[in-house]
Amino acid sequence: MNNAPTDTTPTGTAATGIPPEQARVEQDLVDTVVASFDNTVDPRLKQLLQSLTRHLHAFIREVRLTETEWNQAIEFLTAAGHITDDKRQEFILLSDVLGASMQTIAVNNEAYTGGAAAATEATVFGPFFTEDAPEIPHGGDIAGGAHGQPCWVEGTVTDTDGNPVPGARIEVWEADDDGFYDVQYTDGRVAGRAHLYTDENGKYAFWGLTPTPYPIPHDGPVGKMLEASGRSPVRAAHLHFMVTAENLRTLVTHIFVDGDPQIGTGDSVFGVKDSLIKKFEHQEPGTPTPNGRDLGNQTWARTRFDIVLAPKDA
Repeated sequence: MNNAPTDTTPTGTAATGIPPEQARVEQDLVDTVVASFDNTVDPRLKQLLQSLTRHLHAFIREVRLTETEWNQAIEFLTAAGHITDDKRQEFILLSDVLGASMQTIAVNNEAYTGGAAAATEATVFGPFFTEDAPEIPHGGDIAGGAHGQPCWVEGTVTDTDGNPVPGARIEVWEADDDGFYDVQYTDGRVAGRAHLYTDENGKYAFWGLTPTPYPIPHDGPVGKMLEASGRSPVRAAHLHFMVTAENLRTLVTHIFVDGDPQIGTGDSVFGVKDSLIKKFEHQEPGTPTPNGRDLGNQTWARTRFDIVLAPKDA
């Protein structure tokens, strides 16, 4: 169970060499703005606004933010808003590359080891999920014509006591071999995404594509920020999952490809966790597939991902 948050926000400034009178002027402003939210009826909203105010002012005072830098920040956020639409969320990208997304996930998905098995770790949601992914049957194909090496993915969904979870909804989505999600194309295609349900034994299986590394969209303000800071926009190869089941904690996670060199050089959104790195076993052409699918002369891969869901209130 998560504990109630503790307010550890700063009350002063970390800057040194500031004359006492100037420091008092700055602190008086902080106190005035914080007090302006004293009558906020919702106690949680009050905490959020007052803590945000203290942290924001502490940052400004610590770095001695210039008016030119303030204007540049406003221009950056404006540009992020302009490039955001129903298919691209630049603010999620910004949150991701600053590690804010992963930190929020860490705060809201505390490790649960109260049962026979540890719950599967969560990671970033990403900006490319859609609500209307088609349903596929057990053993169906999520590719929808997307290019890439076919990959058989299978596993079970259980609770932390090892009980199978029948009827769990599994959303899966991924980029194609060119590094693009379907929503990044302009032709309205639906590919590389679907949802399916576990069977009565908590088992699931589907065909997808072997994940490959790709860059997050870097033609906008977030990409320019990464370039200016000498950071790569490339994500480690991964396949997205979101798993929901009654009375169990919703899991948003990925699996990553063991041996992907990008894991060692750094995932641009800090999403990799060791427990989520899985072996994708290469299969030669002609190797019998698990459900009899004829892949002709294609190579393919297979992997296993057993999912453990924590209790809903854990």
